[in-house]
Amino acid sequence: MKKESTLTQSEKEYFMREALKEAQKAEAIAEVPIGAVVVLEGQIIGRGHNLREKQQEATAHAEMFAIQQACQAIESWRLEQAQLFVTLEPCPMCSGAMMLARVEEVYFGAYDPKGGAAGSLLNLLEDERFNHWSYVEGGILEEACGQVLKDFFRALRQKKKQKKSGNL
Repeated sequence: MKKESTLTQSEKEYFMREALKEAQKAEAIAEVPIGAVVVLEGQIIGRGHNLREKQQEATAHAEMFAIQQACQAIESWRLEQAQLFVTLEPCPMCSGAMMLARVEEVYFGAYDPKGGAAGSLLNLLEDERFNHWSYVEGGILEEACGQVLKDFFRALRQKKKQKKSGNL
C-alpha cells in the first residue's frame, strides 16, 4: 500500500529551501551543514540543524531537533499528518525517530550512499513490516543540498592541509 505525496513541487522546494537555511546556521558555527524542518498544515512547526560538535553529542542531528520542536509545538509526540524536510538523506537513528513520531512524509535533498536509511543503504521509512511507514522522496533541490556539503568538506580539508603545512 504505497503512500503518495500531498505537496506540489513548488511547496517541496520552498520547504527544502527552509531546511537549507537551517543548514547554513550549522555551517556558520563550523558544524556539518545539515538542516531540517517539520511542516504541518503548510506551517513550519519545527526547525533544526546539526550541533554534534558544539554539544559533543552523537544524537545532535538536525532531524532530532526539528522533531523535538515540532512535538513541543503541538504538545504531542505524534506527527501523523506532518512532513519532514532534511537536506541530507536521514541516517538510521533519524529514520527511526521519524517512524516513532509517525511522520507522514519525508523529503530529503542529497542522497547519502554511505549512511542513508531512506533508500541508499536501506529504507527503514517505507518498510511496511513496521507499524508505521512514510512516503519518502529524495532529490529535492539535490544539487544545492549536495553542494553545501561538498563546499564545507572541501574547505575543511583545505584548512587541515594548511594547518599540517604550517601555513595557519
